[in-house]
Amino acid sequence: MRGLPDSTTPELSASHRGEVDRGERFAFGENWASFLRVLDEDRIRHAQVSLTAMLGLPSLQGLSFLDVGSGSGLSSLVARRLGARVTSFDYDPSSVGCTLELRRRYFPDDPDWQVLQGSALDAAFMKSLGVHDVVYSWGVLHHTGAMWEGLDLAGLAVRPEGSLFVAIYNDQGPWSRRWGKLKRLYCSGPLGRALVSSTIIPFWIGRQLAADVVWRRDPTRYYREYRRNRGMSVWHDWHDWLGGYPFEVAKPEAVLAFYRDRGFELARLKTCGGSIGCNEFVFARRSTP
Repeated sequence: MRGLPDSTTPELSASHRGEVDRGERFAFGENWASFLRVLDEDRIRHAQVSLTAMLGLPSLQGLSFLDVGSGSGLSSLVARRLGARVTSFDYDPSSVGCTLELRRRYFPDDPDWQVLQGSALDAAFMKSLGVHDVVYSWGVLHHTGAMWEGLDLAGLAVRPEGSLFVAIYNDQGPWSRRWGKLKRLYCSGPLGRALVSSTIIPFWIGRQLAADVVWRRDPTRYYREYRRNRGMSVWHDWHDWLGGYPFEVAKPEAVLAFYRDRGFELARLKTCGGSIGCNEFVFARRSTP
């Protein structure tokens, strides 16, 4: 990936760098830059299947798509391939760079794919982006440090009768609070990162291997099929999960009530079955509140 893009701003980049250096934020963009090295057509295809299935739309032709927290840029790429006019933004300058890199690879100089740096908590910035047919924010707003404010602003960016697709970490009570402490330790510096990674990742590998032995399954199947989860990489998702800080969670009913009070109706719901993962919601905005 080529340096920092022109679409970043010095003020936001400096603010982000300071938070990372103080252990207050995970450097998501660095993880995504590594992910781009393993991105291939098969992963892109799985991401496309996942997006169209949840939205219930075979195509996004003629629609506007706002990617709130674009990360690697994969979902923005898929939306553009499906025919949408795409606006992508992220707070992390390296994530902005990743999204620009995918645009360079697949849609060079495309006027229908705009890539920006911005904060999902900046009301003026969000308002400047206008309203869109589809607003998408998968696993992002719980990392802003002000999740409910981010959810509110994302909802305001949806045009009447448009769709909002958000994924938010499931609230597991005390376990979520423990995970928050581990994530903060991971982000505290090289020693904390090594301690958490060397403890948790071997535990996950061992647990998966034990389950495969008990159920007499191919022990490589889990890793080979993981890419079906939105085209993701298990290795990069592990570090995304361990380092994902700030960290907030919500019960599904809390998210449902929050958006119901703001003129949205639930179209689709995919829960993580009470696990540590994300619950996925697709809402339709009513034409009148």
